[in-house]
Amino acid sequence: AAPLPPSPFRSPQRCPLTFPPGSHSLRYLFMGASVPDLGLPLFEALGYVDDQLFVSYSHESRRAEPRAQWVQGGATSQLWLQLSQSLKGWDHMFIVDFWTIMDNHNHSKVTKLGVLSESHTLQVILGCEVQEDNSTRGFWKYGYDGQNHLEFCPETLDWRAAEPKAQATKLEWEVNKIRAKQNRAFLERDCPEQLQRLLELGRGVLDRRVPPLVEVTQRVASAVSTLRCQALNFYPQNITMKWLKDGQPLDAKDVEPKDVLPNGDGTYQGWAALAVAPGEEQRYTCQVEH
Repeated sequence: AAPLPPSPFRSPQRCPLTFPPGSHSLRYLFMGASVPDLGLPLFEALGYVDDQLFVSYSHESRRAEPRAQWVQGGATSQLWLQLSQSLKGWDHMFIVDFWTIMDNHNHSKVTKLGVLSESHTLQVILGCEVQEDNSTRGFWKYGYDGQNHLEFCPETLDWRAAEPKAQATKLEWEVNKIRAKQNRAFLERDCPEQLQRLLELGRGVLDRRVPPLVEVTQRVASAVSTLRCQALNFYPQNITMKWLKDGQPLDAKDVEPKDVLPNGDGTYQGWAALAVAPGEEQRYTCQVEH
């Protein structure tokens, strides 16, 4: 397995990490296809601070591209040069890991023309979350062909196999103790440091609060009245939406699950629907907390 690339945000002098109020997260999503002519590249990376996309990278460009205005305005060219170098390391690591997993599935055989006989996909999500009490949690998971495959356990420096075919890769990676220690160092030290630097760059944007515009609509069909509660154009993403009947919360089984989707402009919209008997609508209230 390939070694972990060095962190581009590592500061030579270690200082206590202080985060803005609330919980925050830094996530990197890696994805790729073994035959990159089906709409997926060989390797593509996306980076998110909280729920905001801030960087993208592809195997073809081999360059980190800023994807948020607050990054373009605050990041120095040196920072992006370092980030690009780091993502090149992730690129190499991903491809090596991809071939290891395919080989352990007997999926790496090539045809007489020297190409793979079928395409497979690999997805990786890794990063860290910082809670309101400044405690941190790291995560590092692999998915193969759309199924959970392997998950790194930083406490024990080993991998948890999500399916029997992942056992061979698990055992192979666990032989490399250096990689395991590098993984843990990234999740517990480097990732929170990166997150702090990025939150500083995004101050005034990532810590802003935009309250939702709430409205309730009604539609009657087939002797059923459907109430739809909408929360529009809010940020950040976390929101609570509840239906009350005569002032009392309804059981979750009586309410359709809440949906929250991005608007494309950095804000979100959410809705929760409820089916009631016609004429009973006035007994119901939508409660939104943000």
